[in-house]
Formats: sequence, structure tokens, C-alpha cells
Amino acid sequence: MSIFIAMFFFSLSMSISPGPVNLTILSAGVNYGFKRSFSLVSGATAGFTILLIAVGLGLSNLVAQMPLFYDILRYAGTGYMCYIGYKIIVSRPEITFKEEQLPRYRHGFLMQWLNPKAWIACLSGVSAFSLNNSPDLLLSFVCIYFLICYLSLAAWALLGSKLQFLTKRRNGIKAFNIAMGGTLMIVAVYLLCSH
Repeated sequence: MSIFIAMFFFSLSMSISPGPVNLTILSAGVNYGFKRSFSLVSGATAGFTILLIAVGLGLSNLVAQMPLFYDILRYAGTGYMCYIGYKIIVSRPEITFKEEQLPRYRHGFLMQWLNPKAWIACLSGVSAFSLNNSPDLLLSFVCIYFLICYLSLAAWALLGSKLQFLTKRRNGIKAFNIAMGGTLMIVAVYLLCSH
């Protein structure tokens, strides 16, 4: 039973802690509200879960044979996160919901596959719990992580929706978007330079 408790706390600490996806979801919650941000939350959860399954089924062994992969991931992830940060910064402070501006499922999904934090969480979780040799344990870990990830990301969107009072302040949303987009870009560059 203790391994499942360890899996729970590992999943919680990795999912709830600030990272590029969490900051993007927080920003979406402020700008679009909880309900409209939920497709982004769902996409990020699905993207992470499929990444975790792939790593658990042996993608990590394949990737280990291609050291260039990590460099490509770092640069592509940094570029994509900086792009998302830029889009947050330049988003219009007026709350108008154009269909093409709403956060999408595919954005959340793709962000996880280009997110170094997600890869680290998957690789360290699979190796820490020795999941490569145990399909039952892998399935348990995936189920636990899926639930924790979904709830954690939803909590970030909910927190963002609670910060919507910024929309009533003069330049409140604009300042928030600049802060969040800038922070996301800084985090992306930090992750690139920390290796």
C-alpha cells in the first residue's frame, strides 16, 4: 500500500507545482474563465498521460539511444513556450471571446510533449517506481497520475478564474498578461539554460 501513497505524493508534487503548463492554464483561467479553459486542462492532462504511458512502455529506452533528442526537445520546448508566452503578452485585454482565441485542447496536449518538466516527471516517475518491468504497477501509476494531474491543472484554472477581478481594474488584465507571459518566457529560457 505504501507504494501507492508514494505515487500519489509524487504525482501531486509534480502536477501542482508551478511550471509552464500551469502558468498557461492560470492565465487562461483569468482571461477566459474556468469553463472556457477546461479544454486546455483536458488537453494537457491527456497529453501528459499519453506521454507517461509511452515512457513507461519503453519510449525512454529509445530516447536514451538518441542523445540529440534532449537537445531538440529543449530548443523546441523553449521556442514553443516562448511563443505561447508572447501570445499571452499580446492578447487583447478586452474580454471578447473569439473562437480562434480560446484555449484549445491541442495546445494543452502539445505543450506537455514539448515541456521539459513533463518529460522529467515521466522519466523520473517511471524509474523511481521501476515501472518498466511491471505493467500492473504502470497502470496504477498512470491512473493515479491522471486523476491528480487533472485535478491539479483544474485547480490552476479555477485559481485563474478567481483572479478575474483583474478585468475590472484599469489595465489589470494587460498587466497580468504581461507578467504571466513574461514569466512563462523566463521559465522556458531558464529550463533551456539549466542543462
